[in-house]
Amino acid sequence: MKTSVFRSLARAAGPLLALGLLAGCGKTDPAAAAAAPAVPVQVAKATHADVPRWIESIGNVQALRSVMVKSQVDGIIATVHLQEGDEVKAGDLIVTLDRRPFENAVLQARAALATARAQAEQARIDAERYSHLDQQSAISKEAYAQYLTRAETTRADVQAKEAALANAQLQLGYTEIRAPFPGRAGQLLLHEGALVKANDANSSIVSINQLAPIAVSFTAPETALPLLRAAMANGSAQVAVTERASGVQRTDGKLGFVDNAVDPTTGTVTLKAFFANADHALWPGQFVHVKTLVDVTRGVFVVPTTAVQTTQNGSTLYVVKADRTVELRRVKVVRTDGDRTLLATGVQDGETVVTDGQLRLLPGVKVEFATLATNDAGGAAAPATAAPQED
Repeated sequence: MKTSVFRSLARAAGPLLALGLLAGCGKTDPAAAAAAPAVPVQVAKATHADVPRWIESIGNVQALRSVMVKSQVDGIIATVHLQEGDEVKAGDLIVTLDRRPFENAVLQARAALATARAQAEQARIDAERYSHLDQQSAISKEAYAQYLTRAETTRADVQAKEAALANAQLQLGYTEIRAPFPGRAGQLLLHEGALVKANDANSSIVSINQLAPIAVSFTAPETALPLLRAAMANGSAQVAVTERASGVQRTDGKLGFVDNAVDPTTGTVTLKAFFANADHALWPGQFVHVKTLVDVTRGVFVVPTTAVQTTQNGSTLYVVKADRTVELRRVKVVRTDGDRTLLATGVQDGETVVTDGQLRLLPGVKVEFATLATNDAGGAAAPATAAPQED
């Protein structure tokens, strides 16, 4: 059995060994190449196209604005005007505190202001009356100075009482807690009857997140920073995101923020893109796959990356000619884009290139298009005829 397998392999490899010996001697015999059996290969078409340049990363969706609503005065919650998860607009009433203590404070401030104004008016009248006596030298200078001082003092007291009234009215206004911006309310943490303290760091009433528009924060390697800054400067930096769990895609993102420093521990820079998100498809806290368009490489030839081989003399690939023989060509690589390679020269639009099976090829060898598959037992590849692949 083993002898039969060795004989089969020897018969299959014989023509290729002959070609290898000819190639080792520095020449390829066209007759020998033509006599060799066709080599099964996989192929694809080279295309001429403009190829966008994307930078890919993982990002996190963030609310454009987020706030934990707190009270600015001490008081008792009288009414909660929303339900958990409600949409709110800027200025919508969220919570009302018990207004009675603050209304009383306003009344007291108004009464104090009225008293101060009356005293100031009397002091002004006295100062005017005694000014005539001072002109007639009918009153001492010291006594007249006291009347002037009292008039100025009472006028300043009026200003103080006016400020106290304005502050009392401000405190009264704080009993109505309103939404600072449009967004979505979160879980209610306090309810009617609860005591709230002014700017309590340990207690909030509810959180509000702005969902439309929304931001996506992500990072990019520092090597991509020049491309990102250039694209942001000319307004061409478009951002697309895909939510990893649901597959929701958004392609209307605009790069709006590049951090002012590179993180030295990771060699990355933080960026933010902004999306309209009118349908609230993106949600704060989600992880998304981010693609940022930074440039478009125009007028290049695109081939599968597997078609290009790197040698000591540069990059090469095999091109299948009309007679099904292959030609080895040197190519100039512009860049690699995933499973595609962009070429400046070496191929033409529509030419067929070999993507698999190059190890069995020499210039002038005839090929057949096949799908190369390995059998389940781990044996040799079994060719199956197939048409050229189209990009």
